[in-house]
This record gives sequence, structure tokens and C-alpha cells, in this order.
Amino acid sequence: MNENLFASFIAPTILGLPAAVLIILFPPLLIPTSKYLINNRLITTQQWLIKLTSKQMMTMHNTKGRTWSLMLVSLIIFIATTNLLGLLPHSFTPTTQLSMNLAMAIPLWAGAVIMGFRSKIKNALAHFLPQGTPTPLIPMLVIIETISLLIQPMALAVRLTANITAGHLLMHLIGSATLAMSTINLPSTLIIFTILILLTILEIAVALIQAYIFTLLVSLYLHDNT
Repeated sequence: MNENLFASFIAPTILGLPAAVLIILFPPLLIPTSKYLINNRLITTQQWLIKLTSKQMMTMHNTKGRTWSLMLVSLIIFIATTNLLGLLPHSFTPTTQLSMNLAMAIPLWAGAVIMGFRSKIKNALAHFLPQGTPTPLIPMLVIIETISLLIQPMALAVRLTANITAGHLLMHLIGSATLAMSTINLPSTLIIFTILILLTILEIAVALIQAYIFTLLVSLYLHDNT
């Protein structure tokens, strides 16, 4: 009970060396692959989900935007598996680190924006000044639109970090309360434990939904610039 509430969010080390890189590389190893012509049910279900997600995100894109399909599918799989593995006991969730989420968001956002300025510079610049803007408001609106553009990767990273961190903290608090009540009142312990199970199910859904939202927003930024 005296453990630091945020101790589980500290990046782990092995012999003084950061182990976050190994943890980040671990989720792709869990994705099953098949060398056979006929796949089993797990591989078939996995491929169906990937095709469904890819089709839903790529429908609105043109030919140039669809070249990002492999990157976006890889992104959503990586974030989802990382979030789910972080729900295991005594595990570490890299997506609770703002630095890592920024490392994912900034290059993808910058790539989409640079592509927009290279291919459709007039449309890209038109986003800074909405049509029909009164002349006295032009400088202010340009500043506002520029700031809103620059904070997009920060919003992506903070949204993912906040949602995953909040869920982990809530599970930690309810789990600690369950242990504390187990020696005091058994009926209350059963009620709190039931709440913990329901919260765990909710966190599994949140882990998948946040991976989808992160990838979908990157897809929308790409759509606005292609």
C-alpha cells in the first residue's frame, strides 16, 4: 500500500540499461504468421480484421493517400498490442510515456503536412485562412490556424497518454482497495472485485479504441493534405 502510485509508469531497466526498446520490439513477435496455403481460424480472423480496418480507413483516400495503408495498419496493430500487453500484471506500457507517443505522432503528422505542401500548396495554405474572412481578422485567424496546426501532434500524443494512464491508475487504486478490504469485509471485497473485473473489460476496449482513434486521426490529417 505504500508503493508509489506512479511506480508502474517508470521505464524499466536491466542492469542499469533501459529495457523500453526490448519491450517495444516484443509485441510484433506475438502477431501470428502462416506459411501454409490454407490458414487456420486465428490467422483468418486476423486477416479479416486487418482488411476491415484498412478498408474503413482508406475509403476516403485517393491513390496517393492509400500508399500509407501499410504504415497505418502497422501503427494500429502496434498500439493495440502494446496497450493490451500493458494490462498484464507487472508489465510496462510504453504508450503511457508521452515521449514515445510524441515520437510516433510528430513524424507521421510532419510527413502528412509536408506531403500537402509539396503536392497541393494552395490548398494547404488555404487552410490558414477560411473563405469569407473579414480583412481585420485575417492576421488573428492566420495565427490561430497556425497554432492549431502545430498542436495537432501534441493533441494526438496527450490524448493517448492520458487515456491509457488514467485507466491504469484507476485499476491500481481499485486493486489496492480490493486487497485492503479483503481482511475487513468480505461482501464489500466481492463488490469491489466485481467492479475491478468490469473495469478491466472496459480497459481492454479502451486499449483497442485508443489505438483506432490515434490511427484514424493520423489518417484524417493525411486526407486533409492529399
